[in-house]
Amino acid sequence: MSDTGDASALVRDAVRVVVFTGAGMSAESGLDTYRNDESGLWDRVDPEAMASIDAWRRDPEPMWSWYLWRAHLARAAEPNAGHRAVADWGRLRSVTVVTQNIDDLHERAGSDDVVHLHGSLFEFRCTECAAPFEVREFPEVRVSSMRPPGCVRCGGAVRPGVVWFGEALPAAEWERAAEALVGADLVVIVGTSGVVQPAASLPLLAVEAGVPVLEITPAPTELTRIADVSWSTTAALGLPLLVDAVRTRGIP
Repeated sequence: MSDTGDASALVRDAVRVVVFTGAGMSAESGLDTYRNDESGLWDRVDPEAMASIDAWRRDPEPMWSWYLWRAHLARAAEPNAGHRAVADWGRLRSVTVVTQNIDDLHERAGSDDVVHLHGSLFEFRCTECAAPFEVREFPEVRVSSMRPPGCVRCGGAVRPGVVWFGEALPAAEWERAAEALVGADLVVIVGTSGVVQPAASLPLLAVEAGVPVLEITPAPTELTRIADVSWSTTAALGLPLLVDAVRTRGIP
């Protein structure tokens, strides 16, 4: 699609909107989508070795330091024009953000209804009893290992509140996301390849319920085939134009 016409037609009458976001949404804020040799985030790191409960139980110290450093990088990033547009949209209509991202850029942009399917870099809990734990400081320099703090309730090691390989997605968040998708007037997919399961199957619920789907992506993805409209653009460029279309419609 070469212009905003078809996309604008979908958004103008949508009152209940779900924006389903992936790593590409945060990439425009400078956060890596997966591997980037220039950044050093995934350089010389096996993602599965840093993202499984088995690896954590074997040796939590490298993982603890790595996730704190990732939290620092995420906190240093700023919401981009796409994040801000979604937040603006939420002030005009009912907008639920369902995200696979573990940063807090949607919240810092001003969105107040955000479902984190894969957890958050800024939520921590005990490995053993799941008691929440607050971490306020994140190292600015990457170090090889750090001992995780002990839980004040049971003494277990405190872990990052993210979903690792081999772990189920949080049930409450999954149910909230599914309910929002099925009950929406429009689902907007932004910045996700559609290959990470089971999260990538959620938009299929909207399709089965007859909800229109708009995809914003610079290149075709695994979800392009289910979209009513697939717009070849990026989040930071496309989303502000969609919100302008909502404003000009003038629906109270």
